[in-house]
Amino acid sequence: PKLAQYEITLLDWMEEHKGSRKYVVFANKCWPSFQTQFGFVPCYVNSRLTAMGIPVSCEVDIYGALSEYIGTCISQDVVTLLDINNTVPNDMYESEIKGKFDYTLKDTFMGFHCGNTAACKLTSGTMKFQKIMARSLEPNVEPNITRGTLEGDIVPGEITFFRLQSNAEAELTAYVAEGEVLPVSTRSFGSIGVFAIPEMARFYRNVLIEKRYPHHGAVAFGHYGKAMYNLFRYLGVKELSFNQPKGML
Repeated sequence: PKLAQYEITLLDWMEEHKGSRKYVVFANKCWPSFQTQFGFVPCYVNSRLTAMGIPVSCEVDIYGALSEYIGTCISQDVVTLLDINNTVPNDMYESEIKGKFDYTLKDTFMGFHCGNTAACKLTSGTMKFQKIMARSLEPNVEPNITRGTLEGDIVPGEITFFRLQSNAEAELTAYVAEGEVLPVSTRSFGSIGVFAIPEMARFYRNVLIEKRYPHHGAVAFGHYGKAMYNLFRYLGVKELSFNQPKGML
């Protein structure tokens, strides 16, 4: 009931404020205070809204919400927002990826969030507790307040990983990288998938870290790199990066 009321409240707010605008996105507070104030986590509701074409970013990530909006407009499909800072275990790579797909271990990573990805983009979805917060808050502190995640492996197939951002000089920057979600069981929790992007290690080091991007990236389900690259150029993005092939220093 609390989850349903939260969703209704957001939809009512949207109707009151959107006016003549066709699209609405949310950048909502979730981690780490939401569950202690409302008695649940908002991930599942966020996933439902995103499935309706109303992207919701986690952790008040405004540029993440704008990125999701761009992905929704270009792909005309559901998008998601994921952490990009989790590695694929070496034993999983050796047993499930090596020799089956043309990627090195450093080309792969785990795209993860607590449970915000729409059910239509999961191989199967299950309502669960938010495991990270449950470890510190339940059962001894406040029981049953971290329910509300939608867990499951993300559907395999082509993806575009991208983000619009502002730097310290208030200039727009962006990156675009095409890759895929591999049909490999993650054996983990949350909304999660085994992602592969060619030259990901160099891209992570020389773009995401060196150019100070946050750990959130937007995901569109399909290859839309050319359209996004051109859109970012039209927006006047100061610095536009991509996963450069081996031959490009």
